[in-house]
Amino acid sequence: MAQFAAFGGYFVGVVLLFLVRLCVFLLVVAAVLIGMVPILVLIDLLDGGSGWGLCPSGIELCERPYTTGAELLIMLGLVLFLIVLGIRLLMRLARHLRDDTYQVVQ
Repeated sequence: MAQFAAFGGYFVGVVLLFLVRLCVFLLVVAAVLIGMVPILVLIDLLDGGSGWGLCPSGIELCERPYTTGAELLIMLGLVLFLIVLGIRLLMRLARHLRDDTYQVVQ
């Protein structure tokens, strides 16, 4: 019976490791998408758009042309920092789970 309990613990560890790695993958995808936001905003502004709401009346009539970009940069930088922190913590958890999963059970 103890052999089956050890196998169940191993299986749970493997599933947890998979879920942690899946979360890391999703955070990496989110970081890449956040990194693409500034270029997409600039492309929208160049095409005569509102820059995703940054300048509702277009670039010529933008109310705060100098601070809008800085605000966007600060917000995206903060979110990117939090995502990288989350990836780092999840990778540390994955390493810990992996070390516990591959131990010899007596």
